[in-house]
Amino acid sequence: MTIELLPDWMANLEDEDLAFIKRFLLASGSLKELAKQYSVTYPTVRLRLDRLIQKIKLSEDTEKDPYISLIKRMAVKEKLDFGTAKVLIEEYKKLHQEAAK
Repeated sequence: MTIELLPDWMANLEDEDLAFIKRFLLASGSLKELAKQYSVTYPTVRLRLDRLIQKIKLSEDTEKDPYISLIKRMAVKEKLDFGTAKVLIEEYKKLHQEAAK
Protein backbone atom coordinates (compact mmCIF):
# COMPACT_ATOMS: atom_id res chain seq x y z
CA MET A 1 0.00 0.00 0.00
CA THR A 2 1.46 3.34 -0.98
CA ILE A 3 1.41 6.33 1.35
CA GLU A 4 -1.24 8.02 -0.83
CA LEU A 5 -3.62 5.13 -0.20
CA LEU A 6 -3.20 5.05 3.57
CA PRO A 7 -6.42 5.85 5.40
CA ASP A 8 -6.32 9.08 7.43
CA TRP A 9 -6.56 7.21 10.72
CA MET A 10 -3.43 5.25 9.88
CA ALA A 11 -1.48 8.15 8.39
CA ASN A 12 -1.94 10.11 11.63
CA LEU A 13 -0.35 7.42 13.80
CA GLU A 14 3.24 7.56 14.96
CA ASP A 15 5.73 4.83 14.02
CA GLU A 16 5.60 3.56 17.60
CA ASP A 17 1.81 3.11 17.31
CA LEU A 18 2.14 1.22 14.03
CA ALA A 19 4.77 -1.06 15.56
CA PHE A 20 2.39 -1.76 18.45
CA ILE A 21 -0.42 -2.63 16.02
CA LYS A 22 1.91 -4.97 14.12
CA ARG A 23 2.96 -6.75 17.32
CA PHE A 24 -0.69 -6.93 18.41
CA LEU A 25 -1.66 -8.63 15.14
CA LEU A 26 1.29 -11.02 15.22
CA ALA A 27 0.34 -11.96 18.79
CA SER A 28 -3.17 -12.78 17.49
CA GLY A 29 -4.60 -9.98 19.61
CA SER A 30 -3.29 -11.41 22.87
CA LEU A 31 -2.65 -8.59 25.31
CA LYS A 32 -1.09 -11.11 27.66
CA GLU A 33 1.46 -12.01 24.98
CA LEU A 34 2.13 -8.33 24.25
CA ALA A 35 2.74 -7.68 27.95
CA LYS A 36 5.42 -10.40 27.86
CA GLN A 37 7.01 -8.98 24.71
CA TYR A 38 7.15 -5.45 26.13
CA SER A 39 8.07 -6.69 29.64
CA VAL A 40 5.21 -4.73 31.20
CA THR A 41 2.00 -5.62 33.01
CA TYR A 42 -1.26 -6.49 31.31
CA PRO A 43 -2.95 -3.26 32.54
CA THR A 44 -0.14 -1.22 30.98
CA VAL A 45 -0.71 -2.86 27.59
CA ARG A 46 -4.47 -2.46 27.98
CA LEU A 47 -4.06 1.26 28.67
CA ARG A 48 -1.83 1.68 25.62
CA LEU A 49 -4.37 -0.11 23.45
CA ASP A 50 -7.20 2.04 24.83
CA ARG A 51 -5.25 5.23 24.02
CA LEU A 52 -4.55 3.96 20.53
CA ILE A 53 -8.24 3.21 20.03
CA GLN A 54 -9.07 6.76 21.12
CA LYS A 55 -6.56 8.20 18.63
CA ILE A 56 -8.10 6.17 15.81
CA LYS A 57 -11.66 7.15 16.76
CA LEU A 58 -10.73 10.82 16.77
CA SER A 59 -9.11 10.63 13.37
CA GLU A 60 -12.06 8.74 11.85
CA ASP A 61 -14.08 11.95 11.82
CA THR A 62 -13.20 13.15 8.33
CA GLU A 63 -14.55 16.67 8.59
CA LYS A 64 -12.20 19.31 7.25
CA ASP A 65 -13.24 22.00 9.72
CA PRO A 66 -10.09 23.81 10.94
CA TYR A 67 -11.32 23.96 14.56
CA ILE A 68 -12.02 20.23 14.67
CA SER A 69 -8.66 19.51 13.04
CA LEU A 70 -6.91 21.65 15.67
CA ILE A 71 -8.65 19.84 18.54
CA LYS A 72 -7.74 16.45 17.03
CA ARG A 73 -4.09 17.43 16.56
CA MET A 74 -3.92 18.63 20.16
CA ALA A 75 -5.38 15.34 21.39
CA VAL A 76 -3.07 13.19 19.25
CA LYS A 77 -0.06 15.18 20.49
CA GLU A 78 -1.37 14.73 24.07
CA LYS A 79 -1.78 18.48 24.63
CA LEU A 80 -5.43 17.73 25.40
CA ASP A 81 -6.97 14.52 26.71
CA PHE A 82 -9.21 12.55 24.36
CA GLY A 83 -12.33 12.89 26.52
CA THR A 84 -12.07 16.67 26.55
CA ALA A 85 -11.39 16.74 22.80
CA LYS A 86 -14.50 14.67 22.16
CA VAL A 87 -16.66 16.98 24.31
CA LEU A 88 -15.30 20.10 22.58
CA ILE A 89 -15.96 18.67 19.12
CA GLU A 90 -19.48 17.51 20.02
CA GLU A 91 -20.41 20.90 21.51
CA TYR A 92 -18.93 22.71 18.51
CA LYS A 93 -21.02 20.56 16.15
CA LYS A 94 -24.18 21.22 18.19
CA LEU A 95 -23.59 24.97 17.99
CA HIS A 96 -23.13 24.83 14.24
CA GLN A 97 -26.21 22.67 13.76
CA GLU A 98 -28.32 25.11 15.79
CA ALA A 99 -26.91 28.07 13.86
CA ALA A 100 -27.80 26.39 10.57
CA LYS A 101 -31.48 26.12 11.52
